[in-house]
Amino acid sequence: MALTARLSSSGPIGDEPEDFFASSLGVIFPDDVTNQHGDERHGLVYNSPHLPKPLQISLADPKKDEDRHLFSHFLWNSSLQLAELIEAGTLGLADDRSDRENGGAKVVVPPISHFDITGHSTLELGAGTALPSLMGALLGARRVLVTDYPAAPVMETLQQNIISNAQPSFSPSGRIVAAAVDPDDAGPSGIQVQGHGWGELDTPLARANKRAFDRIFVADCLWMPWQHENLRASVAWFLAEGSASRAWVVGGFHTGREKMRGFFDAEALIAHGLEVEYIWERDCDGVDREWAFDRGVEDVTVRKRWLAVAVLRRVAEEG
Repeated sequence: MALTARLSSSGPIGDEPEDFFASSLGVIFPDDVTNQHGDERHGLVYNSPHLPKPLQISLADPKKDEDRHLFSHFLWNSSLQLAELIEAGTLGLADDRSDRENGGAKVVVPPISHFDITGHSTLELGAGTALPSLMGALLGARRVLVTDYPAAPVMETLQQNIISNAQPSFSPSGRIVAAAVDPDDAGPSGIQVQGHGWGELDTPLARANKRAFDRIFVADCLWMPWQHENLRASVAWFLAEGSASRAWVVGGFHTGREKMRGFFDAEALIAHGLEVEYIWERDCDGVDREWAFDRGVEDVTVRKRWLAVAVLRRVAEEG
């Protein structure tokens, strides 16, 4: 099944020329893939066959230019991919891609069980719509903290998505940890939404949660190379100590491979005590291929189909 097949729009059907054009793109350009979804007028419905009810996803309506430039008012394919990995890993769904051959070379990926979220404490950085966090909350995470840049429209939308969807009736088990009434209540369990600017580690949130999360989600946060160092700093700060902690990073190539690949620089990661355990590429139809730092000139239509998927861990201490 295609990555975007679970999504549909909610809200009124637009009657402007651009609305008709946007709805016809798939017919005009059949090889093109939409990698950002929704707008301030149309929410999204996420319909998983493994959840009892579809999720109703709202999107922010940022008024300020500096807020719009964050592009957190869309749902991106990276979030769809990470949510599917969490769902498949936690529910034990069949996945044969770990043994898939592509062009004669075996693509090394972790077993799908690696993405089991049961009982874990999770933090999402740059959450946008918080779909991976919602999936984790509905499938058995112990604690879920959802963060993004502290712009009011983004925070309000995240709160709305949590309140609307983080309920027992949306969970396959019918059980879910409770959402915090007070977003400043950073307890040992539950679901909370907080503002966090990457690299800002001298804040009440950062001080209270240093090394507090054994799973960190990063979806489509790699398109700003000037923020890579700050993002690495936040991952290292919040990731729990120990050999079992992991950060799951998914990033699209839609802005160009050269802009996002630097995040995975080995020396820069090691400076924060992190290293890549797995990294590969997956397209919107589930085809895997090896990660490449450089593929030469890539057509924009083709590169929009692909995502980099990586697992980061702490560097093991010697001795």
